[in-house]
Amino acid sequence: MPDLRPLIEHWGYVAIFVFVILGNLGIPVPEESILVMAGYLVWQGELRLPLVLLVGIFSAISGDNLGYWIGRRYGQAAVVRYGRWVRLTPARLDATRRVVTRYGAVAVFAARFIAGLRFLVGPLAGSTGLPPFGFVTANILGALLYVPTMVAAGYGLAYGLGDYVQKFERVAGRVEHVVLFGAILGTAGALGLRALRVRRDRRDA
Repeated sequence: MPDLRPLIEHWGYVAIFVFVILGNLGIPVPEESILVMAGYLVWQGELRLPLVLLVGIFSAISGDNLGYWIGRRYGQAAVVRYGRWVRLTPARLDATRRVVTRYGAVAVFAARFIAGLRFLVGPLAGSTGLPPFGFVTANILGALLYVPTMVAAGYGLAYGLGDYVQKFERVAGRVEHVVLFGAILGTAGALGLRALRVRRDRRDA
């Protein structure tokens, strides 16, 4: 997994929005990790909690609503093609469809907390005819609970381990400099020895 901290530090709330909405559309991105890291950066004072929650919740709702609209507009055939695109087996697709058909809005709410189902429930709910009001209500309630939970997890980890992480980063930074300095010295020494050997060979010849 790529290091998400520099990404969020550089792009800020835009990175949170893009990762969360893509994750809800089925793109394989570390959606949960980006929210947890955002919580950690809130603890460090680099991000503001209200904005993190606002952006995270808005993007989560938007991604699922878009998936629902796709399923409602283009039907089961579009969901099947979509499943192939994200490499879902027909058996898993059928099993998820049965769950959505049976439990409706409850399945939409519960799927918010299941990474492998979250992005699939929206299109399936739309294609199976779940009423918009039920879907949107469950989607909003799920996002209102899911996003703060992930952010709180990052904040809680930072609160408990933040000092140790910062110390580790400082030590790792020093070690990095020592390793770099050692590599430079080693390279310079190797080049020096090679130059001495070349000079000695020329003198012997």
